Parts: sequence; C-alpha cells; structure tokens
Amino acid sequence: MLDRRTLLAAAAAGAATSLARPAFAAGGDLAAIRAAVDRQLPENIARIQDWIRHPGIAAENWQMDAACDYTMGMLRDAGFQAVKKMPTDGQPGIFATLDAGAKRTMGIYFMYDVKQVNPAEWSSPPFEAAITDKPGFGKVIVGRGAINQKGPEAAFLAALHAFRAAGKKLPVNLVLVAEGEEEIASPHFHQIVQAPEVMAALKKCEGIVIPTAWQNRDGAVQINLGSKGPIEFQLIASGARWGRGPAGDIHSSQHAHVDSPVWHLVQALNTLVGPDGHTPAIDGWFDNVRPLTAREKELIGIAARNSSEAEAKAAMGVRMWIDNEPWETTLQRLASQPTVNIQGLVAGYTGAGGKTVLPGRAEAKLECRLVPNQTFKEAEAKLRAHLQKRGFGDIEVNVSGGYDPTETAENARVIRAQQAVYTRAGAAQSLFPRNAGSWPGSVFTQPPVSLPAGQFGLGHGSGAHAPNEYFVIESSNPKVQGLAGCTMGFVDFLYEMAVVA
Repeated sequence: MLDRRTLLAAAAAGAATSLARPAFAAGGDLAAIRAAVDRQLPENIARIQDWIRHPGIAAENWQMDAACDYTMGMLRDAGFQAVKKMPTDGQPGIFATLDAGAKRTMGIYFMYDVKQVNPAEWSSPPFEAAITDKPGFGKVIVGRGAINQKGPEAAFLAALHAFRAAGKKLPVNLVLVAEGEEEIASPHFHQIVQAPEVMAALKKCEGIVIPTAWQNRDGAVQINLGSKGPIEFQLIASGARWGRGPAGDIHSSQHAHVDSPVWHLVQALNTLVGPDGHTPAIDGWFDNVRPLTAREKELIGIAARNSSEAEAKAAMGVRMWIDNEPWETTLQRLASQPTVNIQGLVAGYTGAGGKTVLPGRAEAKLECRLVPNQTFKEAEAKLRAHLQKRGFGDIEVNVSGGYDPTETAENARVIRAQQAVYTRAGAAQSLFPRNAGSWPGSVFTQPPVSLPAGQFGLGHGSGAHAPNEYFVIESSNPKVQGLAGCTMGFVDFLYEMAVVA
C-alpha cells in the first residue's frame, strides 16, 4: 500500500528532525494506530458509503432531520461523549465534545447537508455510493457529498476510531460544531456557534478546521489563509409586482403593447456588472475592498510557480482566463476580486420547440463572493439600494444566506501544524491568501469567538456541486493519499496540534 509506506517513511524520517513528536513516534503509537487504520479500512469505506446513502438537502428541505440524526449517531460511535442537536430558525445543528483529558483542545467544523442532484447527469445513482476506478487516481466512491465533505469528514472520524482500537488516548480534546445549511450559505449557523454552551467550549480551543482532501494529481496541496464570503440571493420580476406586463403568461403577439417582466429582469441584471461582463458595477461595491498586501502578492507568486496552469485549465474545461491574463495575474484576481455571478436564469417555456408566450414572471439565482473588508450586511444593503436607484425597486430580492470573508494569520498554530504534517507526508505545499470558494469560517474568526480557522487534509476528491462527485479510497497514484493515508493525516495533525509552539 503506497500511502502506508509513504507515511511510515515520512514518520521515520521526521523522528530525526525538528518536526518529530517523540512522545508518540518513539513510543510506537503511530505504528499501532496505523495498524488499526488498516484493519478498519473496510468499515471506514462502508461508513462513507452509508453516510452518502443518508443525504439531507437543505435547499429542498429534504430529509434534514433524519440526516442530522444519522450524523449524530456517527459522532457518538466515534467516541464523542456529549452529542446534542442544536435547534435554529432553520435546519438543526450539532454540538459535540470529546474530553480526552488533554492539555489542549481543538475545534472541528462539520457540515452534513449536500447539494441538489439531477440523477440523469450521473454515471451511477448519486446516493448509491458506487465504487469505481478513476484513471490516474485509483478506486473512488462516487456520490453526492463524497468530497464535499463526507469523505474527508468520515476520514477524520476514522482517525478517532483508530485511536480507540489501538488503545491510545487522543492528544487533544475536541469540540465539534456541525450544521445542515452550509450549501445554502449558512443563514443560521451563527445561532449554533453563539449559543452560550457552544461559545464557552470554543473559547478553550486552539483553533478550528474543516476536514478536506485537496491534494492535486502531483500530490501538492494549498494551505488557504482565508476564504471569500458569499451572499446568495434570488431576483424575481413579475407583472403582478411590477404593475406592468401580464399577471401570468399570455400570447407573445401581445408584446407589441404589453411590457415584458423577463426583459425587465434582464435589464436589471445587466446593471450589476460592467460592459466586460464580469466586473461588479453595484454602487459602492469596491468602497471597502482591501487590496492585496505585498506578502499576499509574494505568496501568490510562489503558488503560481509551484502549480500547473495547464492542469487548472483542464480541470475546469477553460481555454483562457479573463482578458487572457497570465497565470500569476489571474491568481491575483482569483484571490482579490469580488464577483457577481448568475447561477441560473429561468423564465417562460424551456421545453422542445417554441411556445409563443410572453411570460409573466422571470427569476434569476445569483451569488456574490466577497473579499476583505466587505461584509455580508453591507453587500445586501448596497445591492438593494442599487436596484432601487435604477428603477428596479419592484424586483423582489430574496437573500437566502451569506457571511463575511475569513482571514487567519499565517503564524497561527492551525497553519503551522498543517505545514509540519504536509512536510512529513512529502506533500509539496503553498500558502495562498484566500480560497475563492466559501465556508462559514468567519463565524469563528470574528468576534466574539475570535479563533484562527482553516482547512486541512491529505487525499483527493473532486466534483463538488457537479455530477459524478468522487473521493479516492485506494490510490494508484504514489503522490496522492488514499483513505488510509487521509486518515493518518488527521492522526498526525491532532498530534501536531498538541505540541506545536
């Protein structure tokens, strides 16, 4: 097993360096835990499959209570002594603690909801959790939530099972908070985190991470010092609300003397970006945007030199970046620029052939990505004011979720612990100012919690939010860890968090 040899070799090499942790490396704890991981591999694979088969989709309010209860059972099985369902104004969350009698405490963030699916787009049923071969990577589990985030989260739980099976105590205590609304931009997550009992527990933590598995094909991994914040919303134009156009669909010939709510929405959408089609044009949108610092530009330059532009283009199916910019320049844009994106646009008839109707309603689904020092509340207020000023005050604005951008200092323990573990595992790494995607880390990094937060994980998966999402369980690529290596990465990370200065 390549990932086993790699980790054991890295651990042995680490014993002779300043990166070693003698308390467990010299005492044989790592070997005992690794043996337990190998024995438990079939049940660890089955745990991921079973979790995928118990989905909850917040966007559709589908099976959410059952999905929450199933996740709570997994946490109890992994050794958490206290597991509590936390009600919110939306879907329930989870608060769990594991007291190992350790000197330090680590925070863990989980999500148990998944994105919607269109089964017709998948090679196998999205909640079947089929195991198949993925050229260049090995055996993978295919299913909604496989990489985002059930595979990595289950690997973290597998690490806790391995500690217990090996008869070894966890080196840190754990405080875990989970939500069921991450995929709708976490509108109520703050209610979970700011509950007095949760807040008191988090205040004892050194930091908090979300389990991931983000190794590239070459084994490299990016350590993000932050993430953009989202605001997710719908814009709806209707003849009934506008006072012009039809109340419902009418014959298209009537457009000669009846206004179109669809064109009304299109015209409103066109004011949100500039003539280039991508630069946000909402009034005051850039007022508080913080430019990249010299250090952030330096980190991006290093990342550009150590990553493959061709691989990135191939993964996304794009031929060129905006304005055909060079790799380093476009990475600066990725880290620094806020966005206004149309996710979907629906109006009238979309079936085969024409239907010659003038629709009475049109809807667009959008999201914006925010950068420091923008805020979710500021963005919503500016969006509404922008539309009102331009005569689109009748268009309904339904904001479904959002939160602020996240930032963590590169000298934080959760960052330095990642660097040490990746180094021992032989995974090339780069620091990057912020992930272009979003997770509700700002709930932790901002007052009143004020904890450093980030993502961590060896292993690989892809296809989040897309058909045929997958997570590697048995790697054929010697540079990329499979499930066992991913699990051992979390073992090493917990040990490192116990001792990092």
